[in-house]
Amino acid sequence: MPEVLRAPLVVEFPFTRSLGPVQSAFLTGLRERVVLGVRTTDGRTLVPPVEYDPGTAEEIHDLVEVAPTGTVTTWAWNQAPRRGQPLGSPFAWVLVRLDGADTALLHALDAPGPDAVSTGMRVRIRWAEERTGAITDIACFEPYDGEPQRPDGHTGEFEDPLTGIVAPARLDYIYAPGRAQSDYINALSERRTVGERCPSCRKVYVPPRGACPTCGVATAEQVEVGPRGTVTTFCIVNIKAKNLDIEVPYVYAHIALDGADLALHARIGGMPYDQVRMGLRVEPVWTAGARYPDHYRPTGEPDADYDTYKELL
Repeated sequence: MPEVLRAPLVVEFPFTRSLGPVQSAFLTGLRERVVLGVRTTDGRTLVPPVEYDPGTAEEIHDLVEVAPTGTVTTWAWNQAPRRGQPLGSPFAWVLVRLDGADTALLHALDAPGPDAVSTGMRVRIRWAEERTGAITDIACFEPYDGEPQRPDGHTGEFEDPLTGIVAPARLDYIYAPGRAQSDYINALSERRTVGERCPSCRKVYVPPRGACPTCGVATAEQVEVGPRGTVTTFCIVNIKAKNLDIEVPYVYAHIALDGADLALHARIGGMPYDQVRMGLRVEPVWTAGARYPDHYRPTGEPDADYDTYKELL
C-alpha cells in the first residue's frame, strides 16, 4: 500500500476585542478578586454576566457581586490535561453555581481523584497569584467545607477598568491529505504538478480533491499540468508574517497552470511587485531539496489573452 502522509499543523492567531461595560466590570473584578454577575429584570443573577437577557434579549447592566464559594452542579474528570488548560495534573471540569448566582460558571476543580468529586459538593475559588483581568485569574476551584462567604456588595466601579483583551486562539491538529492530495504532494517532490480529470465535465483540478466539486463524482485519471501558467489575479502583501522570511511588499497570486481548470496560489518573484499584472506568464522556481516551488517568475512570453483565463479568476 502507498504511504499515508500525515503532518502536524498549527493554526494560531491573537484575537483582539473591545469590552463593553458589563464584560469590562466582570474581568476587572476578577483582577481585584471580586466576582460580579448581572441581574435580569425578573431578578435572576447571571454569572458569568452577559449584556443581553437570554430570554427577552433586553439589554441588562445591573451589576451585583456574588460570593467566591459555591456548589458543584455537574462535573467531568479530565485524566489527561492538555496544553493551556488550567492545571497540569488530572482535574475535574465543574459547573459551579456561586452563592448568590442563579447560573453556573465553568472552571477546573483541583481534586486528588474522581472519587473526591461529587455533584452538590461545596467549593471555593483559588485565586491566581498574578492577575491581569482574565478568566485565568481564577486559578481553579478547590473543595471547601466552611461557611458560605458573603460578598461585600461591590458596585462594579473600578478606578482602572479594562477596556479590551487579547485572547490567543490556537488549533493543533494532524492533517492526512488522502489519496488524491498525497499523489499531488509526491509528484511535487519530483518537480511535477499533477491534477485529476473529472470523467463527466472533463475539467482538470489542481490540486486534486478526489472528486469533482461541480459534478460530485470521484476522480482518478491523473493529468500532468504546467509547469508554466498564467496569473489570473493577485494581491500585494504589505504586512510581514512572523514565520515567513520574505521582505514586504511582495505579490501573492492565483496561477492557472497550463492544462488546469482551477487556479492555485503562489508567490510571484523575479520582478518588481508593482509590475505584476493579470495575464502575466510565469514558471516555477525551485530551491535545492524543496518539495514545492519557492515562487513563480516571469517567463518572458507575451501576456495571455484575457479570454483564455477569464473563467479562472
